[in-house]
Amino acid sequence: MTIFQRTSKMKIPAGIFKRTTALSLLLVCGLSVSGCASQRPQARPSRSQTQQLSPGSAEMQKALAYWGAAYTKDQKNPRTILNYAAALRMNNQGDQAEAILRRGVIANSSNTTIAASYGKVLAENGKLQEALNVIENAFDPAQPNWKMLSAKAAILDQLGDTKQARQVYNQALKISPNEPTVLNNLGMSYLLAGDLRNAEKALEMAMETGRAGSQVRQNLALTLGLQGRFDEAVKVAQADMDPRQAAENVAYLKTMLGKA
Repeated sequence: MTIFQRTSKMKIPAGIFKRTTALSLLLVCGLSVSGCASQRPQARPSRSQTQQLSPGSAEMQKALAYWGAAYTKDQKNPRTILNYAAALRMNNQGDQAEAILRRGVIANSSNTTIAASYGKVLAENGKLQEALNVIENAFDPAQPNWKMLSAKAAILDQLGDTKQARQVYNQALKISPNEPTVLNNLGMSYLLAGDLRNAEKALEMAMETGRAGSQVRQNLALTLGLQGRFDEAVKVAQADMDPRQAAENVAYLKTMLGKA
């Protein structure tokens, strides 16, 4: 659903493809059988190093220690708040990240980036209506922010208000045309509603920007596979994984669809 880039916690409408729970998990996680790719913000153990960290790793502990110490020194610095909260979220400490961002919103009431992050972590923690309220209260129509609009749309999708979510995604795209993260979220919105053609169109537009990440490609591969276009799905998936793994993932999808 990340995500918001689409977050992996998006709810799937009941009976959407009339398939098994395993297929529903594939819809959320992308085409990888091994699990969901993280869509959470990256945390940095130093100012010069940016990397994707895994929960419990030595690098993650360094990031937590670095930004935790920085936060202890200055609990109002926006950069410190955002990075510390991001590290906590990546380490599956969502409740603590929520508390840090709540204080950050109070200390930086005009900072829309912190407000957007707070709304996202509330959504991740299952507080969808509260998350929507935070985003709406922080949004300034005179200075519209596409990231906040995309976050709002993703929350609306999770609340089941698909029609309004699509409208908000399109508002975000008017501000930042062809933004791949928004197009990805829009594509996933269509995919989870079973509209595979429009999902494919949005994801292909994201790919055409040249700025889309691996999760967008895997979402596109999934969309192609769900349409029975398995050879195309394998070709797209191979851009991010070895050919054998890509083929195995598509074969698994075929099994879930009953087309093996």
